[in-house]
Amino acid sequence: MQITDSVINLRVDEWLTPVFDTATQKEIKNLQDTNSEELKESFYKDLEFGTGGMRGVMGVGTNRINKYTLGKSTQGLSNYLIKQFAGEQPKAVIAYDCRHNSDTLAQVVADVFSANGIKVYLFSSLRPTPELSFAVRELGCHCGIVLTASHNPPEYNGYKVYWQDGGQLVPPQDGEIISEINALKYSDIRFDTNPDLIQKIDQEIDTVFIEQSVKNGSFAATQEAKDNTTIVFTSLHGTSITAVPETLEKAGYKNVHIVQEQAEPDGNFPTVKSPNPEEPEALTMAMELAAKVDADIVIGTDPDCDRLGIAVRNDQGELQLLNGNQTMIVMTWFLLENYKKQGFTGNEFIASTIVSTPMMQSLAQAYGVEYKEVLTGFKWIAKLIKDFPEQHFIGGGEESFGFMVGDFVRDKDAVTSTLLACEIVAFAKANGSSFYSTLLDLYTKHGFYKEHLVSLVKKGIDGAAEIKQTMVDLRNNPPESLNEEKVVLIEDYQTGIAKNVQDHTEHSIDIPKSNVLIFYTEAGSKIAARPSGTEPKIKFYISVQESLQTSADFTTVQQQLDGKIEAIKKDLQLT
Repeated sequence: MQITDSVINLRVDEWLTPVFDTATQKEIKNLQDTNSEELKESFYKDLEFGTGGMRGVMGVGTNRINKYTLGKSTQGLSNYLIKQFAGEQPKAVIAYDCRHNSDTLAQVVADVFSANGIKVYLFSSLRPTPELSFAVRELGCHCGIVLTASHNPPEYNGYKVYWQDGGQLVPPQDGEIISEINALKYSDIRFDTNPDLIQKIDQEIDTVFIEQSVKNGSFAATQEAKDNTTIVFTSLHGTSITAVPETLEKAGYKNVHIVQEQAEPDGNFPTVKSPNPEEPEALTMAMELAAKVDADIVIGTDPDCDRLGIAVRNDQGELQLLNGNQTMIVMTWFLLENYKKQGFTGNEFIASTIVSTPMMQSLAQAYGVEYKEVLTGFKWIAKLIKDFPEQHFIGGGEESFGFMVGDFVRDKDAVTSTLLACEIVAFAKANGSSFYSTLLDLYTKHGFYKEHLVSLVKKGIDGAAEIKQTMVDLRNNPPESLNEEKVVLIEDYQTGIAKNVQDHTEHSIDIPKSNVLIFYTEAGSKIAARPSGTEPKIKFYISVQESLQTSADFTTVQQQLDGKIEAIKKDLQLT
């Protein structure tokens, strides 16, 4: 729906009524006088739930993160909880990260819950997102909230909602809760806190969470191997500093060097352009420290500690940054190997997302376990665990640097995954190999898959329209070939239909509908396009493959794959 200036003006007028506090009204009047474009951006739509919850710029207005937009969401969620769990005492647990206003916004959420008679467990200070997921089940809560904007810029904050199983909201709860929220007026929000229903928590959850992280992330490394492993870790000014160092210490790793300049939680993220471990620049200081201490592995986590980026020594002894797909492949292999030693029971599965490397499916086939594929977002992997209780989830991840070990946490978990990465390095080093050599060995056994991500930033109203039009154009005029390889299959997750271009047959896609297009070529290339659910971006995920006879051929074959990727980018006009 096209939002007119008159509709925006009506929204602005509503926010200038006594329902909203004087500070909010003053800020709106200031925007009216000085920045009409910012005023328009702030009110032209309501914040929406995406793949990672609700995320946006902080400020006044319906399209901003503030006490009223979060209050309204919490009021709607409260109404839903009271209806769904009639006769019970609904319980919620709340955590928050290092971002500006996260603590005060967390208190607002606690106030609204308590005003509606909901028991609240509120972490006394910042905590990692995976600990919140763990706490939901540990405390027997009906839902959980974490205030975070993950790796977005400093002006952002966000609101992730978790359900009873510890996973993020999925259908049908998400749609039902959104309907409750949309039915509310801002005047319906109850801010009159009941402090008797708010209980602060900290060490009692920290201790058991870290114990479980050590239990789930420890495998084959001996103490001697751990003693011979040197680790550099950076929290990138985020929450992981509260859990990762202690987890590594309790697991027996003593040679851990923390990047002190980035150890203090700080919502300005002063030493990095972006606190995103996907960006090589974010690990610059950690790489410099690693060179000084001759580290075997470098690990950096994002602000809410659900994703990790790593660098390991390559076959030349140089530190090499790995992408999310590469890390996921080695971690999954390591888990499968250890389960194989124990003996598979026949009900295990691993999981990944439709935009991640196809090599995950190859690994599953090689080990005789089931592979399940879902939409982007770990909430869908968590849903698999809930939907298939008779099966055992080994682990899995997605290309965007997230991984989950087992099911004690129901979201991507950089605490346990950090320990797992160190276990792999220690075990491989003790056996005359390395994390990197393991990756090359896997490429020779299962095929060399190489992935590349193109993210195009399109901000604001015009950007949203441009992203929408790009997807429309791709649907109406799909490419017939890419890199001179014929497109043979097109999967449209919005319609739920896959079309075989060669024989013109169609089949339905047994995955919830989403605005995603995937093109497959005759040579095995895979190209996915989707608007981001958490940022103003449209993303293109390119995967190409070749056989690799020996690890000595790696550089040559990698150059061939790089050439394929560049040709595909050119054909899609992404260069």
